[in-house]
Amino acid sequence: MLTYILFIVGFYFLIKGASWLVDGASSIAKKFKVSNLVIGLTIVSFGTSAPELIVNLIASFQGNSDLAISNIIGSNISNVLLILGISAIIFPLKVKRGTIFKEIPFSLLAAVALWFLVNDNLLEEQSYSALTRIDGAVLLLFFIIFLYYSFGIAKVEGEGQDEVKERQTSLSVLMVIGGMLGLALGGHLIVDGAIVIAQKFGMSESLIGLTIVAIGTSLPELAASAVAAYKHKSDIAIGNIIGSNVFNVFWILGLSSFIRPIIFSPILNFDIYFMAIITVVLFLFMFVGKKNILQRWQGVSMVGIYIIYIVYLINRG
Repeated sequence: MLTYILFIVGFYFLIKGASWLVDGASSIAKKFKVSNLVIGLTIVSFGTSAPELIVNLIASFQGNSDLAISNIIGSNISNVLLILGISAIIFPLKVKRGTIFKEIPFSLLAAVALWFLVNDNLLEEQSYSALTRIDGAVLLLFFIIFLYYSFGIAKVEGEGQDEVKERQTSLSVLMVIGGMLGLALGGHLIVDGAIVIAQKFGMSESLIGLTIVAIGTSLPELAASAVAAYKHKSDIAIGNIIGSNVFNVFWILGLSSFIRPIIFSPILNFDIYFMAIITVVLFLFMFVGKKNILQRWQGVSMVGIYIIYIVYLINRG
């Protein structure tokens, strides 16, 4: 029972830590006259991906490779099907042309690039598959390209960021420190708890990573997109998800594997295929019914597909 409690507490510290880190760092940046644009593209974007990053780094250093990779794949799948689905149910999301023809394809590129980099045994007849340091460097280069593209888009379209609340410097510093400690503690509790739960119920690390951990680390994105949809801010709702998926593969897996190579289990290939397929489905949805709008019925169907996927994962074990 204590393991389950600490597992849940870990998610609280992880999400709260990310929130404190973003708010504190944004306040400090604002005090030094950094624009909302730069704050949004750097601190906020990195902050919402911090839960996945911390869980991945800890899992990787502890040798739990299945958990490290499945967390990212599962998070991306839940982002598209569950979070975007719920957001579209709350309010239909109008999607910009640039997002449809540039950012969604970039997200698909992330899935395709990941498949090529992790399948050494299929492509090069190696005895095992892994994300090596060289693979990590390739992913990080893609990430730099995406950042360059994001800055270019933001300059064209304007800042488009909510006002950042400026706090006292001492409080901001404490929030940053507290946020980092919360992320570290929460990450440890989640990884350790996931391993114990997997062992107790005979579940694989990949199943835990694709479901419970993936959904838990995606909670910041869920909160941000659901609130944005409720306020009819479609750009934030869908941009947050697509950007997060690109960050997850190129930044988090890139950095994790660059620090320490991650062994890849071929069973996760199905989930990479699925991640790519649902990205294509999201793209095609933009041309069905009302053009460039993710409608409520599409949101319902996406959540339904996600439920079927979870059932499949449980049966697969």
